Parts: sequence; structure tokens; C-alpha cells
Amino acid sequence: MRRHRTAAVTLLALGALFTGGLVAPGAANAVPSATTDGASAATRTVPPAERQTARTFWTADRMRGATPLDPELGPAAAATAKAPARSDAGEATVVPGSAPAAFPQPGGPWTGGGAVVSTSGRVFFTFQGRTASCSGNAVTSQNASTVITAGHCVKYQGSWHTNWVFVPAYDNGTAPYGQWTATSTLTTPQWEASEDINYDVGAAVVAPLNGQRLTSVVGAQGLQFNGGYNKPMYAFGFPAAAPYDGTKLIHCSGNSSKDFLFSQDHSLGCDMTGGSSGGPWFTGFDETTGTGLQVSVNSFGYTFLPNRMFGPYFGDEAKALYDKAQTS
Repeated sequence: MRRHRTAAVTLLALGALFTGGLVAPGAANAVPSATTDGASAATRTVPPAERQTARTFWTADRMRGATPLDPELGPAAAATAKAPARSDAGEATVVPGSAPAAFPQPGGPWTGGGAVVSTSGRVFFTFQGRTASCSGNAVTSQNASTVITAGHCVKYQGSWHTNWVFVPAYDNGTAPYGQWTATSTLTTPQWEASEDINYDVGAAVVAPLNGQRLTSVVGAQGLQFNGGYNKPMYAFGFPAAAPYDGTKLIHCSGNSSKDFLFSQDHSLGCDMTGGSSGGPWFTGFDETTGTGLQVSVNSFGYTFLPNRMFGPYFGDEAKALYDKAQTS
């Protein structure tokens, strides 16, 4: 992650093989819309014309050239990023995998294989006229079409990103499982309203490709909400800022802790850089099968605390977002 001397916080930029029921996605509106459904999610419906453009926009060269966007939050924003205390009560949608292997792993290419290779991928989109990238993960869902990422990977500085696609198992300009175009993108009401780093969670519902739905092709990871803090975790992503180049799935692992500074986020020793934002964090991760329960995403790092990654706590707000996405 690139760190900035001028900011206290840097967002990691734009940088269970179960499948859900085959539920048809919601119909797209003719024009973009952003709505807040109670406390569940802020949603943008992608118009058909934009979806058509996105299908051909992301050439190999454009994907290779997409740059991680490194948005910043200054000290004042960090100091006000307080959230209510969290519960330690756990709720899982699937059974977790076996205990993780040795710790820590500060960052390196994932060579273990398994489901995470195909469920993880790069996210590409247009942000304020330039091409940019993040990471994301396919999760078990009723519509079999849901991707979880970071909030700033769907909306930032008041603007929803356009030409949004998910490329699972991205490989240096190639898309082994195809490019999956978003029909809608979503984030938490707290991120939509004020870009509160405690709620930097996003999602996308993607259209079928070649007559198939996403998780029937690439598999899916389970999720856990309100699972508490201080546990072994694995983090994955496609960092594209030096020393990484976005061509490989990178992972970190270790014992996580709760941020003791300005947020209510999880903290993990990790040197991933811009472009890894939105990549999944797992608890109960099984290295043999490459499966676990997703409990967070790569979000940000403090400029004064190098080699440390932070990710939002998946509480009630993240659960409401997920529920809205998986039924869209």
C-alpha cells in the first residue's frame, strides 16, 4: 500500500464452494439511480447502455493499464471515524473450514490453489474519467451473482463508478472465467452519506455470462457477520502499486486485532498495496480447499503505521447490504 505523509489514513485503493439459488436479478432501470432502502444499502442500478459498453470496454491493455486510485482521509476525518462498540456474538452462513496454518505471513503470492483462486478477482471501473482497479470476491447468495468489495470500489468522492466489471482469477490481462458486468452496485448508507471508513463495504450484482450465473462458474465463499475480533485471518487481493503489479493473487495471514486508534476495524499485519482494496478477509480458512468465511475486506492503512492493513467489521450494516445485494 502506498502511504502518504500528508494524510493520517490511506484507503487501499482502487486498487465453501457453495452456490446460491438461481434467482433472476432485478431488472435494470433505463437511467442510473441511487437509492437508500431504509438502513440496508445505497444502490445504483446500471443502465443497459452502460452495461453494453462495459462488455467491450475492458481490453487486455486497458486492464493492464488500470491504475489503483489512492484516495486519502485526513487526520480530522480519521479522528471522527468512531463507531459503536461491537458484539462478539457470531453468525455464520456456512460451516467454517479447518484451522489455519502457521503465522504470520506478511504478504506473498498465493500458491495453495483451492476455491479462493477462482472466487477472488480484480475489479475494474472508470473513476472520474480514468480507468482504475480494486479487488473483490464471489460469495454464496440467493441470486448466485453477488460480489463483495470495498465501498470506495463502487463509489468515491460523491460519484458512483461506471463500466464496472469483475474478473475472477485475473491473470495479467486475461480473464479465464470471463468479465462479469455489474447490473447494480451497492454500499452501506454510512459510506454513501459520509464515506465513514468503519463502513467501507461495497457489493455488486453481476449479469449472467454465456447463460450462466457467476457462482455456478467460479464457486463462492461463505460469510460471517458479528463474529467478533482477535482471531486468525487470511487476507487476499490483487495489489497493483509497487512493489506489486496487479498480475498475481497476493495473500497475508496472521492473528488479527481490533484497531486501537481511530476506527472499529480489524487490523492485520500485511504489506499489500493499492489495488488490493475490496479483497476478502477470511476466518476459519482452510489452505487445502481454499475456503473460509469472509468477515471483512481490505480497506485502508495509516501513514504512520506501515505494513498494517485495516478492514471494516462485518456487523449488522454489512449484513443488511449483503441481504439487499443477494436478493436483487
